Amino acid sequence: MTKISIVSVPIKDGKTTYYAVAGDKHTFGNTAGEALDALTTQMTEEKSSTLVIVQYHQPDQFFDEKQQQQLATLMAKWREARDQGQSLTESEQNDLENLIEAELLASANRTGAILDDLRS
Repeated sequence: MTKISIVSVPIKDGKTTYYAVAGDKHTFGNTAGEALDALTTQMTEEKSSTLVIVQYHQPDQFFDEKQQQQLATLMAKWREARDQGQSLTESEQNDLENLIEAELLASANRTGAILDDLRS
């Protein structure tokens, strides 16, 4: 089974973008559906079933408010750099990748908590 996580990511102008990931594939979209659609175009057709979890962006014990703010700030910088044909500094790119990885781990931990709740 393919597992897809979709994480909402607030950006500085008060809007939200969505990050979808399945294994080594990942995409961004203006909506959860857009991110999911973009991701599914990258996936092979041999996948027979898919579980999609949409995480609404709220601080929790897995990914706190400070991390969320840092992620939002770096995502805004990344978009601005992208729109200008530039890149983030190496340090900023590393920070962004580490925060995305931390949010994905948090998403997995949330999923584990959901499964634990379903089992009880």
